[in-house]
Amino acid sequence: MTGPESEGTQLRRAVCPGSFDPITNGHLDIIARASRLYDVVHVVVMINQSKKGMFTVDERIDLIREVTAEFGNIQVEAYHGLLVDFCKQRDIPAIVKGLRAVSDFDYELQMAQMNNGLSGVETLFIPTSPTYSFLSSSLVKEVAQWGGDISHLVPGVVLEALTERLGKA
Repeated sequence: MTGPESEGTQLRRAVCPGSFDPITNGHLDIIARASRLYDVVHVVVMINQSKKGMFTVDERIDLIREVTAEFGNIQVEAYHGLLVDFCKQRDIPAIVKGLRAVSDFDYELQMAQMNNGLSGVETLFIPTSPTYSFLSSSLVKEVAQWGGDISHLVPGVVLEALTERLGKA
């Protein structure tokens, strides 16, 4: 065996959490960049029972696995509970979050400080590419529902799934 594992070096691991309903090119940009910084990136679909998603958790996981397969170091799963508990259970020291605007920072800084206070897990903020600074899953779904062109905002497989789900095929 070669690489970090053979030398007794611990793998650098991080988690990218979200609802990913559906995954967008903005999400994918952050995941791709995190995959270049860490040996293993856990993409975690956080389950919120109070939200009714367009896609089931299993469908989201399948879509994420398909669009991140090329990176080679992505693990995808779902989790219900505190993100810091997920991190502690898997010995993951870092959370990677994308920031679109100052308004994201205000909320995410508060979350990062809470997560660090609860568990010592650090949060790394990556500024979103300007190309995707306005992008959210909610906005993508709304535009798609009204028949707008979202082909430049989501991976092809996601566009197909959205089109099929909305009955516009």
